[in-house]
Amino acid sequence: MRKFLKALVLIPLAVVILAFAVVNRETVTFTLDPLGFTESALTFSLPLFALAFLLLIAGVVVGGVAAWLGQHKWRRAARQFEAEAKALRAERDSLRAQLNAAPPPGDLPRLRPPAA
Repeated sequence: MRKFLKALVLIPLAVVILAFAVVNRETVTFTLDPLGFTESALTFSLPLFALAFLLLIAGVVVGGVAAWLGQHKWRRAARQFEAEAKALRAERDSLRAQLNAAPPPGDLPRLRPPAA
């Protein structure tokens, strides 16, 4: 069922992407030179669909980096909680070891009540 749903989504998506690439084959000039006075190394000529795909990929990367940077406090909190859990597990294990090494309750000395 999962493969069917995956194919149901991916096949039409591939058809749309292919149609977009076929229709937008014209070459466009893309420049990163804000003044645009001369031909520079920052000027590219490529098909429109390639430019659109590159910009889409760049947007996904920038969005992913922004999301990753925005989650810094949650990753730090997770690391702190993991360190705390590790310390608590170690303390639990040492207390269990002490409990197992303690004499049986019948061998414990009697405590006297406090004097009034």
